[in-house]
Amino acid sequence: MLFTARQTVTENDLKTFMRFPLDLYRNEPQFVPHLLRERKKFFSRSNPIFEFTDVAFFLVHDARGEVAGRVTAHINHRAAATTTEKRGYFGFFECTPAIEAASALMQAAEEWLRNRGMSVIQGPFNFSTNEECGFLAHGFDRSPAFMMPYTLPYYLDFMDHLGYAPAKDLLTYEYAHRGRIPEYLEHYCRRVQQRNQVTIRALDMRRFEEEVTAAFRIYNAAWEENWGFVPMTEAEFDYAAHEFKPIIEPSLVLVAEKEGRMVGLSLSLPDYNVVLRKMKGRLFPFGFLHFLFGRRSIRHIRVTLMGVLREYRRSGIDLLLIENTFRNAMAKGYLSADLSWILEDNLLMRRALERMGATVSKVHRIYEKKL
Repeated sequence: MLFTARQTVTENDLKTFMRFPLDLYRNEPQFVPHLLRERKKFFSRSNPIFEFTDVAFFLVHDARGEVAGRVTAHINHRAAATTTEKRGYFGFFECTPAIEAASALMQAAEEWLRNRGMSVIQGPFNFSTNEECGFLAHGFDRSPAFMMPYTLPYYLDFMDHLGYAPAKDLLTYEYAHRGRIPEYLEHYCRRVQQRNQVTIRALDMRRFEEEVTAAFRIYNAAWEENWGFVPMTEAEFDYAAHEFKPIIEPSLVLVAEKEGRMVGLSLSLPDYNVVLRKMKGRLFPFGFLHFLFGRRSIRHIRVTLMGVLREYRRSGIDLLLIENTFRNAMAKGYLSADLSWILEDNLLMRRALERMGATVSKVHRIYEKKL
C-alpha cells in the first residue's frame, strides 16, 4: 500500500496529531493516554521550549487517506550549543504496523533535518531528556509510571529495518519496601547525615516561588554532565514547576540543605497513571471525577528526578534522599516505587539500588542514525 507523509499545516492537522494515539492504542491495556487539554497546551506557543526549538510535525496517510502515523523532527538550539555534532531529533513517533508507513514518516523527518544542515538524527525525544523519551524495549507487560512512555514492540523492528542503531538504554528500577527500610541503609544514612551535617526537609509550598528558584540552580548543575542532558531555561523550568504544583505531594519532594544552602533535590510523584488510564484522555464530562476520587487509591510512586551538586557527589546524599523519600512514602501508605530513569552506564546508582533490592522492570531505548 502507498503511504504519503506530509508536514502538518493546519489546526485540524495538529488535533489529528494529538488524537492519533487514542485510536492506535485503543486495545492496549497498558497504555495510558495524555489528557488532550494538557497536550493542547504542551504543543502551544505558551510552552517555552518553542523559544529555542524548531519543530516540524508530520502525519502519514495511506492510499485511502486514513492517518497511519505521526512523528516530529526538531532542532534544539540549546542542545546544539553542547556539542560540535550537527544533531537533530525525532519524537512523538506513533505508527500502525506497516513498515512502509514508518519508512515514509522517518524519511520525511530525516529530509527535514538534512535540509537544515544536520548530520545525525537521534530519538525519540519528546522534546528532550527533560520530557518523555525512548522506545520501550523491555517491560511491555507492565504499566508505565506517570510521565513515562509506553510504546509498541514493533517500533524496535522499525528502527532496525530503517538503519537506526541503539544509542543509549534508560532503565526503570522498581522497589517495594516490604514494610520497612533496609537496616543497612538506615545505618548508612545516619552516618552520611552526621558526616556531612546535611538536613533533609520537604518542599515548603508556602515559599513555592523561592523554592523553585533554588531548585532550578540545582537541576541544571546536578545533571549537566549526564548523557543527552540539555540545560533548561529559567522560563522552561518555571513552566514545568507550575504544571506540577497542583499534583505535588510536598512530603515526596525533598531538599537536602547544608548550612541553609540547597545542595540536593529529589522529586517523587504519586503514580497518577492509575487514574489517567480511566480518564481516557479527557477531563470532561466524567474524567475529573476519576481523578478526584481515584487518586486516593494510588499506592505507587515514581521517583522522577534526583540530583546533588558536583562537590557533594559520592557523599551518600543521593541515598539519603532516597531513604527519606521511602520513609515519607510509607507513612502516606505508598507500597512501591518506580525509579526512572537511570542511564545504563550509571553503575554507581545502579549498584546502590540493586543492593536495596530494586530490580530493572522496564528499559527504554534511544536510537540514532547518520544522515
